[in-house]
Amino acid sequence: MRANSVLSAAACDSGSALAEMAIVLPLLVLLLISLIEIGRFGDYTIRAGNAARAGVQYGAQNTIAAEDFAGMQNAATNDAQSPALFTATASNFCTCADGSTSTCASTDCPSSHIIEYVQVVTTGSLSSITNFPGLPASLRQITVHGKAVMRVAQ
Repeated sequence: MRANSVLSAAACDSGSALAEMAIVLPLLVLLLISLIEIGRFGDYTIRAGNAARAGVQYGAQNTIAAEDFAGMQNAATNDAQSPALFTATASNFCTCADGSTSTCASTDCPSSHIIEYVQVVTTGSLSSITNFPGLPASLRQITVHGKAVMRVAQ
């Protein structure tokens, strides 16, 4: 008789374990998908920053490369590993060594020299891999930005 009670107790436990698993499994899947999404967002943000940095590294080589906005933008989007998903905008600006403003004209800064900088701003848009019910549309599409500024070598 004791063997029958052990078997019936085991049968009851297996049913409750299955019920517990049915309750916990969707939560675990939701947690796993959320972690994957956060990882994708982090990776994409790092790519945007690295792409901007690659663009300014190209432009900061010399004063000729600092005027090559298309080259800086190409360097940035090529570094992004997903050029179709990123856009890049390159620009340059100048200041005088004494801290005053400059328009990058050679006649600026009569008492000091011109310091030229290049800047690249990258923008990318990341779509969620899943459409969770109840998730607002603003959270299904996330935009990331990267920005880098570097002094031009002279």
